[in-house]
Amino acid sequence: MTESYPVNWDLDSLYPNPATEDFAAVFKNFRDDAEALADRSQRLPAISSAADGIAFWAEFFKDYEDISARNDDLYSFIGCHCAADAENKQYQQYEAALSALSPALETVATNVEIVLAEAGEEDFEAFLSVEPTLAASEFFFRQSRRHAELRLPKPQEALFSDLSVDGIHAWGRLYDRLSGELRVEVMHKGEIVRKSPGQIRLDVPHREVRENNFYAADKAWDSIAGSCADALNHIAGTRLTRYAHLGLEDHLVVPLHENRMQRASLDAMWSAITARKDILVNYLRQKAEVLGLGKLAWYDLTVAYPISSTKSDDVSYDAAVKRIVETFTGFSPELGEFAVQACRDGWIEAEDRGGKRQGGFCTTFPRYGQSRIFMTHTNSEVGLSTLAHELGHAYHSWVLKDQPIMLQQYPMNLAETASTFAEAVVAEQRLLETDDRQQRAEILDGMLSDAVSFLMNIHARFLFEDEFHRQRKHGELTPAKLRELMLDAQKQAYCDALCDDGWNPNFWVSKLHFYISGLPFYNFPYTFGYLLSLGIYKLSQQSDGDFPAQYREFLKATGCMSAEDSVRSTFGYDLTEPDFWNQSLDVVEDRGRRFSELIDAN
Repeated sequence: MTESYPVNWDLDSLYPNPATEDFAAVFKNFRDDAEALADRSQRLPAISSAADGIAFWAEFFKDYEDISARNDDLYSFIGCHCAADAENKQYQQYEAALSALSPALETVATNVEIVLAEAGEEDFEAFLSVEPTLAASEFFFRQSRRHAELRLPKPQEALFSDLSVDGIHAWGRLYDRLSGELRVEVMHKGEIVRKSPGQIRLDVPHREVRENNFYAADKAWDSIAGSCADALNHIAGTRLTRYAHLGLEDHLVVPLHENRMQRASLDAMWSAITARKDILVNYLRQKAEVLGLGKLAWYDLTVAYPISSTKSDDVSYDAAVKRIVETFTGFSPELGEFAVQACRDGWIEAEDRGGKRQGGFCTTFPRYGQSRIFMTHTNSEVGLSTLAHELGHAYHSWVLKDQPIMLQQYPMNLAETASTFAEAVVAEQRLLETDDRQQRAEILDGMLSDAVSFLMNIHARFLFEDEFHRQRKHGELTPAKLRELMLDAQKQAYCDALCDDGWNPNFWVSKLHFYISGLPFYNFPYTFGYLLSLGIYKLSQQSDGDFPAQYREFLKATGCMSAEDSVRSTFGYDLTEPDFWNQSLDVVEDRGRRFSELIDAN
């Protein structure tokens, strides 16, 4: 009998409910301490090896770590409540109140970075070598010193931070509110029902159902397109204005810095992908043939092979957890034990119900060494993959939980490596366990569908954002123009492989990743992480040593190294060259070949 796991997360063991006076007190204490630290940061002494200066910095940095951890905790906590109850106004007010404190944290970061940048090389090196608590976070201090190059002069930086609360971040919160309140009207048993966007499925077997679902959702998203265009224009416009004042080369400088990666690595990745899109074009053509179509439409992309009207119970939530735990354990007992802990101890919100925000995420509580996962499990293979993906994120954070607070933070591109690696482990194990040709074709179809998402869908997002930022320099773009840019990007990224009326021009409205105000170009790290995870998985199959331990060291390195150095130091590859990326694409090509052989044999 399959063990039963809770489908709702436990948040009350972390902090009091936001509706209580106890939480109000927690929040007030944090606000007071954050503002006090910001005030202290205005009087930071210059970097030197003098004993009194070192003592001041050691004490200050201890408090900085504490405030950073509490800030992360509260952002995660409030974010979890807002995601699970999207229309709760009190939660939204706390979300806004927490955002209003971001200038205090930005003040601390700005002051720290400016003082570090002003230090001479000799003083800076001496500063790191004297006090062990400071030396333990050496990478953080070096990164902060470099990040100062992306700061405006101190008074302007403070003003920008203050204005951002009701500026760029308010536009991001507006999108969250609009998308959270949006309802899609669909037909169910002869009645019109209203569902959250996250409940609308395009992976159902009957084409007329997924077509109707797609157009119903598109109609709903179109109803808020004007407001979303305003939000998108102002988020990007704010960034571009800042970049212009900093004199940056272009709009990719900051996201590359935030992901601790070189432009050469990004270029090498996209070039390798573009040169080998024929793998996926052939897969899409064969899938269209299986469906009896000339070409696929957007709403056909995620439907599973084979097309079956029978709903299997082998992807119920409990069965999904069981499969993931068994697979993780086969790769690494530690990873398996971790998955059991996360699922059994109420770290996951998986219930399929209305009122939740769309999508899925994993968020970390560094003071507790725990994470929480948000998703909507729809008894499908997609739900299983999402759960494996988010557990990969949670394991990454768990591996880093004993590192210094400032070295527990890793860039998105490396975060997505851990999550997509976890998906790969589960999918490849499923493939190994069956000799049934139909099941093998179904599993390979899922893998190739993922490849389409990472190498075509996200490429379209990147092309759209890249061109949008270029044109936004010259003025705001209308919803019609944004649809045009999205259509052009999709046709280029998918090599025109979909049917003429089968595109999704409103994708810029529905994809929340475009509206995350704190992280520019949120999308390409997924592709980076996907291909990196495939390459690492291939290495795991070739390893004759203790690969789980090597993988663990790689995850630890992501908190204290650049993307290139973390891979080079643990696996020996240079990400600025095409070799590693092509090795990863070899995995995709092999899956495409095996899928073709199975389809041709039927």
